[in-house]
Amino acid sequence: MTIRELCQQEAPKMAEWYRNSPEIHEKFIAAPGVAEVTMDGTCVNTTDGWREVKIGIFSKRVLGEGVLPDQWDDRKLPRPSACVAFAAIEKKDRFRRRFGQWKRRLKIDRSTDISALGDGAAWIWDTILLEFGKIRENLDVYHVLEHLSATGKVLYGEGTERCETWREATTLELMWNGSELIEQRLNGLEQGNLKPKKQESLRLLRGYLEHHRDRLSYRERLSEGRSIGSGQVEGACKNLIGKRLKQTGARWRVRRLNRMAVLCSVRYGDQWKLYWNNAK
Repeated sequence: MTIRELCQQEAPKMAEWYRNSPEIHEKFIAAPGVAEVTMDGTCVNTTDGWREVKIGIFSKRVLGEGVLPDQWDDRKLPRPSACVAFAAIEKKDRFRRRFGQWKRRLKIDRSTDISALGDGAAWIWDTILLEFGKIRENLDVYHVLEHLSATGKVLYGEGTERCETWREATTLELMWNGSELIEQRLNGLEQGNLKPKKQESLRLLRGYLEHHRDRLSYRERLSEGRSIGSGQVEGACKNLIGKRLKQTGARWRVRRLNRMAVLCSVRYGDQWKLYWNNAK
């Protein structure tokens, strides 16, 4: 109880410091690398039921070694040189404004080399467009591969050799040419006499790829040594939020959860020691 109350008392002070500390902003601005912004959400049990905790991350990363598309799964990217994270249960519009506030603090403008990474959730790409305008967007590659795999299972049966052949072929086609070669493959399949379930699966995949067509530039990003997945924020869902806020049997008041999320964000972004060195 003592630890819990101390956390709740310290969180508002930490939030104020986190927003205004020039050391955080200066460290991020001075860090080497290109900027990335990503976001996601994960559900936590509250006294009002299960609610989504939204997570946002700004980071900088030095470009890695450029590779060919067929080497995408073997490369190792440098770790981020700087990271600022934030999380809360909030309405989309209010959470969206956090990105604009941090963008200004971190001196990110139209001249900044920045790209956005995320899964297929509409609120993510709406936030990017409203707060950043037209920047480079990248759909998390693993989410695309899940859709390709799901279609292969419908077409050929899970665990079959033909399904595995589909998975390997479409993965390479995706890496080399985004949706172009896969759409050609779908055109050929649709000319056959397919059952309604298979036709529907192809229709859904085509619609998904068409919707994200401009976010599938994996060959270009791989050649530049950039990330092609949103693993950083996916990991934050587990480590920033999950470890502390999704424990068995826990139910949170939203206000108290949001305060605890401040502590979790500062710790995740590696500003924890910096805060305590300045705490009064």
